[in-house]
Amino acid sequence: MRKADTTVKYVEPNSIAEAAGIEAGDTIVSINGSDFHDILEYRYLTAEYEVTLEVLKKDGLAEVITVENDYEDLGIEFAEGLIDEAQSCRNKCIFCFIDQLPEGMRETVYFKDDDTRLSFLQGNYVTLTNMSDEEIDRLIKMRVSPINISVHATDPELRCMMLNNRFAGKCYEVMQRFADNDIYMNCQIVLCPEINDGDNLKKTLYDLGALYPYVNSVSVVPVGLTRYREGLYPIKPFTKESSMQTISFVEGIQNEFLKKYGSRLVYLSDEFYINADISVPGSESYEGFPQLENGVGLIASMREEFDSAIRLLKKRTCGRHVSIATGEIAYGFIRSLADRLEQAREGVKIDVYPIINEFFGGGVTVSGLVCGCDIIKQLKDKITTDILIIPHSMLRDDDNIFLDDTTVDDVEKALNVQVVPVINDGYEFIEKILGEELEF
Repeated sequence: MRKADTTVKYVEPNSIAEAAGIEAGDTIVSINGSDFHDILEYRYLTAEYEVTLEVLKKDGLAEVITVENDYEDLGIEFAEGLIDEAQSCRNKCIFCFIDQLPEGMRETVYFKDDDTRLSFLQGNYVTLTNMSDEEIDRLIKMRVSPINISVHATDPELRCMMLNNRFAGKCYEVMQRFADNDIYMNCQIVLCPEINDGDNLKKTLYDLGALYPYVNSVSVVPVGLTRYREGLYPIKPFTKESSMQTISFVEGIQNEFLKKYGSRLVYLSDEFYINADISVPGSESYEGFPQLENGVGLIASMREEFDSAIRLLKKRTCGRHVSIATGEIAYGFIRSLADRLEQAREGVKIDVYPIINEFFGGGVTVSGLVCGCDIIKQLKDKITTDILIIPHSMLRDDDNIFLDDTTVDDVEKALNVQVVPVINDGYEFIEKILGEELEF
């Protein structure tokens, strides 16, 4: 195991660490007499009322510091966020989106993480293929929960084929160990027509259902295909008909699970319903929206919030004209919200533009993969407003940058407009359009 970098990068003001005299540049050597190798071990070891830290001060002197933390965070940020390096993916999945990216993008875009620590800390999904028995034991010992797992198939042979990894078939055995030790899991299935659908999907869902309640939720999302698939495994896109068949099949299993477990457990992404031209179910069908990050229930969630928010509007005139750029698949829904808002507030005008994803091509229609270059190209000399609202999901993490390396500033300068990112929230959507806060 690589030597962890436990150098302190930052100490939060007024924190326990600052009160104990710990400074940026110090190194935490051990906690309660134990070495630690990553951020999970650090959190596990410091989750005690009394914590003893062996500290190598930046001037070279060693100190032993005991603090009482009342189960709070100590306020230490390390030079490397995970303390150890993020683990990269060892698979060669037949559907991997990163393998479908064009050349010339920034290096970080091509990094495939498969790190269980990021699953716990940031909600990333992992395949469990790069974990040793020792690492699994360590997760169980630390009670790390929940873990987000990319399952795709529980049949060992099929999963090995889909992930192109001969060790991928052990996933369900590991999940059974987690369940036996009261560790909860959220699961993801990337569905590929004629590969892991049909009877294979049925087996996968029943196997996962057998681990309920420790398998807490399962999302089923359609495979994303770009135009950069030369030399890759042949996969068919979902059609209207195949999307309808998938909805009918999964909803049947949802009804079985609801009767058996008291939960639908499995949820389809919004793309299936839009592709099939079927209304997205109401919010009650998503049972608290456990899989929003996978595009499951985004429309239902925003629709519910919008319905509540629009009732708060006061009857008055508002001379406001804004534009919205969205992905093709969400255009109809966003246009419907815009129409209702125009009717509810006199003087409001909203232009909605569906951006065709020419950068990735293929069947990529979701808003989160729209690139800045396509917004500029398609709205140049067309947009007539001073404000352009975009879904925040178009931007990478906390940076004002699109997937193609175009920045928000680039779009603003090219279109002579102020770009306003909006999260998937009906209240914020209305507030950003109107330029005012709603009164509750």
